Amino acid sequence: MTNFISVQLKKASEVDLAKPLCKFIQQSYPGAEAQAEHCRAAEELSRLRKSALGRPLDKHESALETLLRYYDQLCSIEPKFPFSENQVCVTFTWKDAFDKGSLFGGSAKLALASLGYEKTCVLFNCGALASQIAAEQNLDNDEGLKAAAKHYQFASGAFQHIKDTVLSALNREPTVDISPDTVGTLSLIMLAQAQEVFFLKATRDKMKDGIIAKLANQAADYYGDAYKQCQYKDTLPKEVFPVLAAKHCIMQANAEYHQSILAKQQKKFGEEIGRLQHAADLVKTVASRYDEYINVKDLVDKINRALAAAKKDNDFIYHDRVPDLKDLESIGKASLVKSTPVVVPLSQKFTDLFEKMVPLQVQQSVSVYNQRKADLVNRSIAQMREATNLANGVLASLNLPAAIEDVSGDTVPQSILNKSKSVIEQGGIQTVDQLIKDLPELLQRNKEILDESLRLLDEEETTDNDLRTKFKERWQRTPSNELYKPLRAEGANYHNILNKAMQADGQVKERYQTHRDTIALLCKPEAELNAAIPSANPAKTLQGNEVVNVLRTLLASLDEVKKEREQLENDLKSVNFDMTSKFLTALAQDGAINEEAISVTELDRIYGSYTQKVQESLKKQEELLKNIQNAHQDFSKMKQSNNESNLREEVLKNLAVANDNFVELVANLKEGTKFYNELTEILLKFQNKCSDIVFARKTERDELLKDLQQSIAREPSAPSIPLPAYQTTPAAGSKPAALPTPTPAPRTMVGGKPQPPARPPPPVISAASSSPSALAPSGTAAAPAAPTATPGASAPAAGTAPSQAQGPPYPTYPGYPGYCQMPMPMGYNPYMYGQYNLPYAPSPVYQNPGQPPYPPPQQPGYPFPQQPYYPQQ
Repeated sequence: MTNFISVQLKKASEVDLAKPLCKFIQQSYPGAEAQAEHCRAAEELSRLRKSALGRPLDKHESALETLLRYYDQLCSIEPKFPFSENQVCVTFTWKDAFDKGSLFGGSAKLALASLGYEKTCVLFNCGALASQIAAEQNLDNDEGLKAAAKHYQFASGAFQHIKDTVLSALNREPTVDISPDTVGTLSLIMLAQAQEVFFLKATRDKMKDGIIAKLANQAADYYGDAYKQCQYKDTLPKEVFPVLAAKHCIMQANAEYHQSILAKQQKKFGEEIGRLQHAADLVKTVASRYDEYINVKDLVDKINRALAAAKKDNDFIYHDRVPDLKDLESIGKASLVKSTPVVVPLSQKFTDLFEKMVPLQVQQSVSVYNQRKADLVNRSIAQMREATNLANGVLASLNLPAAIEDVSGDTVPQSILNKSKSVIEQGGIQTVDQLIKDLPELLQRNKEILDESLRLLDEEETTDNDLRTKFKERWQRTPSNELYKPLRAEGANYHNILNKAMQADGQVKERYQTHRDTIALLCKPEAELNAAIPSANPAKTLQGNEVVNVLRTLLASLDEVKKEREQLENDLKSVNFDMTSKFLTALAQDGAINEEAISVTELDRIYGSYTQKVQESLKKQEELLKNIQNAHQDFSKMKQSNNESNLREEVLKNLAVANDNFVELVANLKEGTKFYNELTEILLKFQNKCSDIVFARKTERDELLKDLQQSIAREPSAPSIPLPAYQTTPAAGSKPAALPTPTPAPRTMVGGKPQPPARPPPPVISAASSSPSALAPSGTAAAPAAPTATPGASAPAAGTAPSQAQGPPYPTYPGYPGYCQMPMPMGYNPYMYGQYNLPYAPSPVYQNPGQPPYPPPQQPGYPFPQQPYYPQQ
């Protein structure tokens, strides 16, 4: 009966997805194996896009399957990659499916750095290809009918999904083909065609006529609604509107025909004739108006035969009254179709290429959790280290344990020897010097990377501002200063970090200079160290004293606390728990992640016992230090007080402090070196991010400039160009302005053949005509300029400038109302205007009547009709 309506596919520009995705993967995933696996998946995704969009697709299930797989992959990567202008910037360009283009340019297109836009366009193509596959089905068998109905309902659901989501996905005005009005109409058309397929199947299966009539009536209703939605719009192809109107009438005629059969079965012969008459009128309308699009001959014949038989039977047998159309009962409706909802995955063969990559929301939650964990661990470690430094400081101020070990008064205490040995093994003063020397180089490297990153942003922003100032409202893209705000905030944060690091470096260097000499003394051999320490009288009487024994016990307990603390610090650092599964479970169950609540609960569960041990260690140390100070007071009272012993004790204290400072300085400098090296990696990633977005902006800028140039080139020129002042007619009675090259008077056509103009009279400088001369209409001669003018020739009044511009843009062929020949070149007119410096006026010489003119020579460079040359006689 008719061909079904199918939708054209949108065309996409080629895009390389692998490169930007691999860059993001390399920046976000530290593991080499994970990076390699995810990069292979990105390359596979890029190949899949090329297969789905980079070639013409057959109207076959396999081609639709490829499109569906690509759409499913887009849905799976959407929560895993931050597609935006300032992160993973990929610009997708699509052409309008229904735009035929124009003389001056191609089809209307839209380019957006939005994955939602890509998803919308791909889903549009899924619906369009499904409609084409359905239209190709053989409707003479059940398999073809079922396949057509399935694909039409899927296409309807795809277009309906676009209608509901396109505005939020794009955040701007879409092209006409994917606008809510257009896809809403397409969805209804597909639903109507699916209903028609069910009507055809019911007819083929010879179901009850009452059911068939309701199915047809519902299809007619769908077609009518679709026609109403698009009859005043020109977005869809022009052949769609007559097809919708025709199908509305055909489905209504089928409903009336099958309802008439039901009426005949119920012996309502008048109603049968009334419905058949209405059906005949409907198909007659289709045959007369839409026969170019739909052939209804078979349906017309079937209805007319039934109507003739019904009338004959009623006239001869039943004599039932035929009711008016308005008195007929309305036919019911039965809808067997509905739009197939878009539920991902759409493809039965879908496998997630990035299955092992967690969603971006989970990544962010894990990142925040790791920060919380690092804060907790660092806070606990800082408390323990601070307590250890406090204990070391107290012991150094009391000269412990050297004070209770120094019983000879002339040898180096064992604790000092142990400290000296430890410092020498770690490289001594040379290690500190080298670490301090390396810091400025590392700092300078980081500053240069950061400055270069910000310079890239500054240059691109300056160019964008210049172009925005030049093109003003034509420059329609996100301003660089707004787009770069997150990057500039990140750069400012790095600046602050570097400034704080510089201050910390200064403090470390200052403390090193304060204790450098003592540390250097501690690095010397035992003999030199012993010689540098003042000797004192022996304190042998203190050996075995109860106070000394108590001090030794307390110091041993404090050393045990320090060792436990070191082990506890290692345990805190080694605890590792992957929160990915927790966050994935929360995301699957609730659709969102309450990161704070989950993280706090898990941190308390994992680190609660360690935190308690830290507090117990701090409390135990506090009690030990208190007891050590009390015992030391008793020890000091028992010692003999003399200057030599005091001087010796002061040196031993300084050596103990130097050891503590050396250990702390080396730790700080190594942490600083590690910090700068890690910051270098972070800044390099920041630089790559800045470089990528600047490159994307430059590409976008070049594309926009190209479009602007084409748009400006297509703009119409000004409707009229004002004439120069020297071509305007002077006012009456005024003296014409003297011109370097006077403009020749326009020539007049007499009859159908150009006539030679009269020789102009000598110019009259003193007087001017009071009114401008006008061109004589075709077939007449202008007023002669002199009594001896050749008949049929015309010339303007002396001293009068021509009132019409010469040459283009006026047409240059005879017969056109505005025709005007080109002025005669100066080189071929011996009587040219402007020869006012002649001592006499040249006398007019005329051509003999009937004398043919000499053939003019070809004048190069003038494609217009040549002016005949008439020599003097």
